[in-house]
Amino acid sequence: MTPILEGAMVKGVQFVIDEQGEKTAVVIDLKKHARLWEDFYDSAVAEARRDEPRETLEWVKRRLTRRGQRRRDA
Repeated sequence: MTPILEGAMVKGVQFVIDEQGEKTAVVIDLKKHARLWEDFYDSAVAEARRDEPRETLEWVKRRLTRRGQRRRDA
């Protein structure tokens, strides 16, 4: 059996339902909810990168200045 789409309380958002009646995915109308998608995507990227090494702002500024990509007075 193929998954079906079920309407939601929010227009432009539908859930994909599997054979057991479980929500397995969501379909978002990007014309109506582009900002919602951007927020979700940004959160997903941040979560995926949570364990990556961090750089301080000062280190990034120094590196960009050395490369000539940042003015010293900025």
